[in-house]
Amino acid sequence: KRTSAMKKEIESRLQCRKNMRLPRRGWPVVILWTLALLFIGSIPPSRGFTTPRLRALQRTSSQRTTQFSPLFATSSKFSPPPFPVRIAVMGGGNFGLALSTVLGRKGIPVTLLVRSTEVANTLNTEHTHPRYMSDINLPNSIRATTDPSAALADATYIIHAVPVQFSRAFLESVKEFIPPGTPILSASKGIETTSLGFMADILRDVLGEERGYAFLSGPSFAREICEGVATAVVIASSDLLLADDLASLMSDDNFRVFTSKDVIGVEIGGAVKNVIALAAGMCEGLGLGTNAMSGLVTRGCAEMRRLGSVFDAKPSTIAGLSGVGDTFGTCFGPLSRNRRFGYRLGEGETMSQILSSTTEVAEGVDTSIALVKMIKKKCKGYRLDLKYPILFGVAAILEGKQTPEDGLRGLMNMPMRMESFEELYG
Repeated sequence: KRTSAMKKEIESRLQCRKNMRLPRRGWPVVILWTLALLFIGSIPPSRGFTTPRLRALQRTSSQRTTQFSPLFATSSKFSPPPFPVRIAVMGGGNFGLALSTVLGRKGIPVTLLVRSTEVANTLNTEHTHPRYMSDINLPNSIRATTDPSAALADATYIIHAVPVQFSRAFLESVKEFIPPGTPILSASKGIETTSLGFMADILRDVLGEERGYAFLSGPSFAREICEGVATAVVIASSDLLLADDLASLMSDDNFRVFTSKDVIGVEIGGAVKNVIALAAGMCEGLGLGTNAMSGLVTRGCAEMRRLGSVFDAKPSTIAGLSGVGDTFGTCFGPLSRNRRFGYRLGEGETMSQILSSTTEVAEGVDTSIALVKMIKKKCKGYRLDLKYPILFGVAAILEGKQTPEDGLRGLMNMPMRMESFEELYG
């Protein structure tokens, strides 16, 4: 009986090897393979290895048929995906270009869905974007189109890089072209002003629950990514296998992706850090020093942690790449749009003057107003402005209720208390 069972096991595994289309390597390998199977057969069931079927399922959360392709041959220490993929990126802004570049440099076919035919033609012929980072040459494996059907129909994964406030309308316009079950990776950060929802809420509202969703965040300026500067980010998903697949797909020697299951923590960090960056820019625009800037950013991170606890976000997530890490980059980095917007407010420019002079989106502006509304709706307690003075102060400045100087004065005249009053009240 044991011999018969071993024979069936060998036949099963050889059939599995045939289905996976592994390359033939001659009789020596076949002999070694057979000896290995005999050894595995001698191990008691309680100590046995996982089955070929289980290992195949573990390779990809979407349970696709795996096959090896020379397209992914690479000398990198990061393993290539065991199946051919094609990525569609929705949104041709800075960050959409950056993530397309990460994948394109690995030889992975990427289709960029853009609005303008002129932009698409320039990307396809000159491999540069006419407006965003026009001095950077993009990989030849990136193609652009304005046709959502051509871009999305056969995509293995879809990356969403459209600003949050435009995401719902955009997704409604293309959802009929998105294949059922295709996983979505969102790189957009913020809170929708109308629904007070995060990107996870918007995606599920429009595209439904029957697909995998993941969310990328962390200190990652688009230009530095395109220039190949070392960058670390995190991808969060309730499906950790999907997060692992995407991390393996995108990671290389200069772009490191960590994973997490704390979706709400990653989303809170990605939204709140933009508001803190507006405050940091105002601080610099007012001509204050490093002491003031450091204190402001630190207290802002405390408010982020406090808000995270309301939504059951993990403190380790807030203290990680998507929270404190992204906050540091956005508040102190010279490429930060939100910091630059706040700086101009601190110097005395008005909202209308700043908005009329730039085409780039500072997500923190709309997020700040929505964030205060969400705090009032979700958080319990009296005088919430004392729990979140920086978040409430930035919103008041953007709404024209006070000036940056008034906001600073209000922060410095707040009642004295313990640095972390949660230690006192729990």
